[in-house]
Amino acid sequence: MKVQKFSRQDAVMERSPGQSGDIFTGNVVDERHGGPITIGYGLWGKNQRLELTLAVDDVMIILQGRLAVSFDGTTVEAVAGDIVHMPKGTTVKIDVREETATAYVTYPHWRTAEA
Repeated sequence: MKVQKFSRQDAVMERSPGQSGDIFTGNVVDERHGGPITIGYGLWGKNQRLELTLAVDDVMIILQGRLAVSFDGTTVEAVAGDIVHMPKGTTVKIDVREETATAYVTYPHWRTAEA
């Protein structure tokens, strides 16, 4: 791999797998590129909720908007500039009340871990 720079325009957005709401992901680096991590962007529509048990370690950087992550009876609120780490095996509920943009890094690759 070589040093690369990405922007949101580089990501091909697609509906998050298994979801019917307005939650979209766009990987810019993943298993197809030979590295050990996935890097990408997320776009969340207003009033969206995602509940899942994480198959990978997930780091989410809030670029715009705000969201809440609930786990084990605790809720953390995150706004633009915040970083949320969600360890593998954790069951989370992510609530978004306004349009929100995120960037993410997962280890290992989330798409192959969920397959």
